[in-house]
Amino acid sequence: MTSEREKQADAFFHALADSTRRDILRRVLAGEHSVSALAQHYPMSFAAVQKHVAVLERAGLVSKRRSGREQLASGEVEAVRSVTALLAEFEQVWRGRVDRIDALLDDDTATPPTHEPTQKET
Repeated sequence: MTSEREKQADAFFHALADSTRRDILRRVLAGEHSVSALAQHYPMSFAAVQKHVAVLERAGLVSKRRSGREQLASGEVEAVRSVTALLAEFEQVWRGRVDRIDALLDDDTATPPTHEPTQKET
């Protein structure tokens, strides 16, 4: 059974898996942009950029608001912080594993192998 946190992590990583969406997120974290202004930065249609923004919005990384005829997109700093916290958890797990491997290697090299004579040597 998938927890709500795991579903959110799936949405985050899906959204961040695309370089265009990561670039859009960088731009809207720096300041609010209209979707039409964002679209001018990419060699794709306005509709394609809208879809990228929608994926980021579903992941909670971007919010949109209307201002007249324009849709303005803003980055959600708290959502980015939660992604960072999740990645920090993964980092701690892997650091623990690396530390255990290092300890095993240290133990292995600290204990010299014993040489037992074979029947031919006796």
